[in-house]
Amino acid sequence: MNIKSLLLGSAAALIAVSGARAADAVTVAEPEPAEYVKICDVYGAGYFYIPGTETCLRVGGYIRYDAGFGDVGSLDGRKTRDVQDGDLQNTWSKNARFALKTWTGQETELGTLKTYTETRFNFKNGGPSSTPTLNFAWIQLGGLRVGKDESTYDSFIGYAGNVIQDTIIPYGIKDTNLVSYYFDAGNGFSGVISLEEGADDKGISGTIDSYVPHVVGGVKYKGDWGAVTGVVAYDSAYEEVAGKVRLDVNVTKELTLFVMGGYGTDDNLVDHANGRGFYKPWAGNWAVWGGGTYKFNSKTSFNVQASADDDKNYALAANVAYTIVPGFTITTEVDWDHYGHFDDGTPFGNWTKADKKNSVGGIVRFQRNF
Repeated sequence: MNIKSLLLGSAAALIAVSGARAADAVTVAEPEPAEYVKICDVYGAGYFYIPGTETCLRVGGYIRYDAGFGDVGSLDGRKTRDVQDGDLQNTWSKNARFALKTWTGQETELGTLKTYTETRFNFKNGGPSSTPTLNFAWIQLGGLRVGKDESTYDSFIGYAGNVIQDTIIPYGIKDTNLVSYYFDAGNGFSGVISLEEGADDKGISGTIDSYVPHVVGGVKYKGDWGAVTGVVAYDSAYEEVAGKVRLDVNVTKELTLFVMGGYGTDDNLVDHANGRGFYKPWAGNWAVWGGGTYKFNSKTSFNVQASADDDKNYALAANVAYTIVPGFTITTEVDWDHYGHFDDGTPFGNWTKADKKNSVGGIVRFQRNF
């Protein structure tokens, strides 16, 4: 056999072997494309689609650190005993909080389906950490909302300004389970009707005592200039009625003002809770709150609130809020409280539990929102 025949035979053998191996080879499947998180911009910034669903989810919250100082009571400061000699002395009132929030949204044939939750964790005055609280947990389909929420008596009409201590003269107690319905009538008009369970807070028995719920209704007109809002509530347990009206005015781009007045009956409340109830927590029949916000620039604002009630209690709160960087704000506030019945010691008249007729305090708040 010559060399040429040998080379041709070897090449033929190699081709045959290679063909046989190729026929026996296993075909490798193509990898499936990875399912990355998709941004959902239908409901605002921060939402994303939960993989495999049409539900949009947002996770957020805030971390807050408060340092209060001044006269004792829930106004600002507190008292403690000297650990060496036992003397009573003033000290800081401090609290650190982590609040975790979730929002979901999904479009359905019956309207937008939403949920909202908020859970708070607090570490106050050296601890230990308090039990976590579920502050919000509601479901909303279209205008119908059910679950744990703040009373529409407060949330629909608005709160008493952008100050930290906005309840020195209280305007409502927020926590409740409810079934409510919001409706938009168009042309700036809207309304709400709410059936609520109430809650017990600060010595007030606000929870219903039968199958009959508390009832809250409200109407609002809103325009470019501001808004006019009114709410009325029926306390089914004590069979009392209370209401509030509010005017908001956008004076300029920098200045907004508000005034809110409240009136409530208290014949049965006097017998059971010294004149204060879930929807009329102020003392006496009437109360008024007013104030506003002035924005010096995009980072700095000044906020003020003044309030008074029928029982000769008066209060003033003012602060400056400064946003160092987006999402991180420092607020420094000064507060004053006049307790009208301090000299005669009227029971339960002192909502703040301050130990002076005229109390002054302050608070510094650091808050990171995310």
